[in-house]
Amino acid sequence: MIRLDGVAHAYDEEAVVDDVSLSIEQGEVTAVIGPSGVGKTTLLRVLSLFLEPDEGRVELDGQSVWDADEEERLALRRRVGMVFQEASLFDATVARNVEYGLRVRRDWDDRIRRQFRSLVGSPEPPEAVTDALDIVGLDHKLDQPAGSLSGGEAQRVSFARALAYEPDYLLLDEPTSDLDPRNTGLIEAAIGEARDRGIGVVIATHDMHQAERVADRVGVLLGDGFTEIGPTERIFEDPSDERTRKFISGELVY
Repeated sequence: MIRLDGVAHAYDEEAVVDDVSLSIEQGEVTAVIGPSGVGKTTLLRVLSLFLEPDEGRVELDGQSVWDADEEERLALRRRVGMVFQEASLFDATVARNVEYGLRVRRDWDDRIRRQFRSLVGSPEPPEAVTDALDIVGLDHKLDQPAGSLSGGEAQRVSFARALAYEPDYLLLDEPTSDLDPRNTGLIEAAIGEARDRGIGVVIATHDMHQAERVADRVGVLLGDGFTEIGPTERIFEDPSDERTRKFISGELVY
């Protein structure tokens, strides 16, 4: 698991996350909800193992990430994928975009190296690419230029690119905030598929209905840490903290 213990981080001496503790298991979806400016994106950057917090401890499977040397830390980072709020694709085909994560990892991962070796001299993309695009419903657009895609399709390609190299953990930062219902539904279905494959998923979202639909657990982040973290149904139907209840009901003005 990824475990955060007492994590705090500030920008320009202003605390963004403060005393946050959280454990992320493989094979479950955790939604982090809360208003803008409470540190959801910063929390994801810490979970991605790229941002070292000012305070606290970050562990992956019991190993302290920031006590490890650079080579060990890079090996840990390779186990985590991230999808940002806005898709950022290369000027290439859909297949080449999804291949990117595999290509940069093939010197470090025997499974990926074998896939590329089996395709020497072949125009076909690796099976991991077609599989990931099938999950997001875009396997029919392998050879289409990425620049010709709609915004929703581009975001689905970003999801497929992160999924193709089979990370242990997948972090999603408001991945459907600007998407229509169809694209949102396809990405939510892909989140379920990722969980079924044993990937630990964390989604930061403003959409509480989305959190109810896709998450096994929900954490409510209100600036001074989590008010509570628990099973989705309990958080929405019987929260134990009054601040959680007021936030979910819309009474809390933040």
